[in-house]
Amino acid sequence: MSGHSKWHNIKRQKSANDAQKSKIFSKISRLITVAAKHGGGDPDANPTLRLAIQRAKDARMPKENIDKAIKKGTGELEGSEFQEVIYEAFGPHGGAFLIYCLTDNINRTVSELRSVFNKYNGSLGTKGSASYIFVPETKEPTFFIDIKGQENIEKIDNLVESLEDLDDIQDIFHNYRFVE
Repeated sequence: MSGHSKWHNIKRQKSANDAQKSKIFSKISRLITVAAKHGGGDPDANPTLRLAIQRAKDARMPKENIDKAIKKGTGELEGSEFQEVIYEAFGPHGGAFLIYCLTDNINRTVSELRSVFNKYNGSLGTKGSASYIFVPETKEPTFFIDIKGQENIEKIDNLVESLEDLDDIQDIFHNYRFVE
C-alpha cells in the first residue's frame, strides 16, 4: 500500500472540518462573551446575547461552550478580556474599510491587519480617516470606488478574504463597487 488507507483519508478530512469548526466557534464565543459582558447573562433580558446564542445554535456549537462563554462574559469564569475595536483602513485604488474586531490583544490584531494591508498595497488609517465615508447606522458607503478589470477585482476579493481569515475580525465594510 502506498499510504492510501481509509483511516488516513478520514483523518485528513476530519482534521480540515475540525479546524473550520474551531474557527467559527471561537468567533461566536467571542460574540457571546462580549454580549454577556455588556448586557448580562440572561438571554431573555439581553437581545444581543439571545441573537449570539441563536448563531451558536445554528452553527451547532456545544451547549457547554455557550455556557462557558456566558460565564466568561459575566465574570464568573476567569479568562481573557475581549475588547470591541473598530479599525479604519484604505485598500488599493483608495477604497475605504471599516473593520470591526473583538480582540484580547490589540497589538497582535493591529500587526495582523497591517500585514494584510501591506501585502495588498493598502494601509491602516487613523480614527476618523475612513468612518466619515459610511452612514453610522447602516454602514452603507456614501460614495463608491468603481473597480474595473478582472485582475483588480480579484486583488480586492483576495484582500477581503485575507481579512476574513483573521480570527479577531467580526465585520468588514468597504466602498468598492465592481464594474464588469
